[in-house]
Amino acid sequence: MTTAESTHICVYSGCGHPQLSQNIANYLGIGLGKVHITHFPDSEIFVQFEENVRRADAFLIQPTCAPANENLMELLIMIDAARRASAARITAVLPYFGYARQDRKDKPRVPITAKLVANLLTSAGADRILTLDLHAQQIQGFFDIPVDHLYARPVLVPYLKELIGDDGVVVAPDSGSAKMAMAYGDMLNAGFAVVTKRRINATTVASSHLVGDVKDRVCVITDDMTSTAGTLCAAARILKTHGAAKVYAAVSHCLLNHIGHEKLLATPEIEQLVTTDAVPNIDTLGGRIKVISIAPLLGEAIRRIHEGKSVSPLFYTGH
Repeated sequence: MTTAESTHICVYSGCGHPQLSQNIANYLGIGLGKVHITHFPDSEIFVQFEENVRRADAFLIQPTCAPANENLMELLIMIDAARRASAARITAVLPYFGYARQDRKDKPRVPITAKLVANLLTSAGADRILTLDLHAQQIQGFFDIPVDHLYARPVLVPYLKELIGDDGVVVAPDSGSAKMAMAYGDMLNAGFAVVTKRRINATTVASSHLVGDVKDRVCVITDDMTSTAGTLCAAARILKTHGAAKVYAAVSHCLLNHIGHEKLLATPEIEQLVTTDAVPNIDTLGGRIKVISIAPLLGEAIRRIHEGKSVSPLFYTGH
C-alpha cells in the first residue's frame, strides 16, 4: 500500500471490547471511527460505517471472546462492509483469536476451527491480521495473508519482575506451555520448572509430577489463556506441596467463567492472577486479579503497520 493508495488511518471498534479500542485510539492520538452496529428483529447483525472509509487504512478491533459466535460474526460483517466501502487496506485486530484450541485433528471426525476462522476472515476481505499470543504458533500458517503476531510478555514482565524478584521460578503448567514459560524465564532471568498434566475432560485436569526446584522460591505459572482455571489451580497446589514460598499466575487472556471463578476462590495458593485487557475483565476475586493494558502495545503496532515499519521491536520490553 503506497501513500497514494491511502491517505489516512481509521480505527474502528466492534462491540467485543470498546474500552480497549478507545484506549488504543487515545494512544494513537486519533478519534475512534464512527460505526453503527445494531441487530435486526430476528437477531441478525447490521453494520454501517458512518464516515468515509474510501482509500483508508482501516483497523477493525474485535476480540472473538464470549459471546464468541456473536463477536466473530460481527467482525466478519465489519470487514465485508469496509471492503465494499472501498477501504484501501483492512487489518483485523484480534487481541484474542477465538476458536484456536481446535488447531489440529487430535481425534476422529472433529473440525480444525482455527483454520476455518482463518478462511472466514480472509474470504470476508481482511488484508492483514494483528493478534496477540495465539494458542498455537502454527495458526499463523493457516492464513495466506500477512499475520503480525505479538506477545503479552513485554507488557507483563516488568510487573512480574517486581513480584518474583531475583530468585524466582517460571513454571509451565503443562508440557504444551513449556516454550512460553522458557521465554518468560529468559526475560525475567528466572529458573524454570514444568508440571505434568493429564486432562480428564474439557473442564477437569489432574497435575501429578513436578520437574524443577521450587522450594522456598517465588513461582509464576504462565499460560496463554485460562477459562476454568483447572490447569492453574492444579499446578499451584503441586508447587505449594513442593515448598514454593509464593505462587502467582500470569495469562495473556483471562476468559474466566463461573467455574473458573469458583476454582480460584477455592485455591488460595494462587496469590494473584496477572493478565491483560485483551478481553474484558472484572476483578471478582477481591483484588486477586491484576489487569495490565495492552493498548500501548497494540497502538504502537498499528502505528508501525500504517507507516510501513517493523513490529519486531515490540517483541521485547522497553520498546
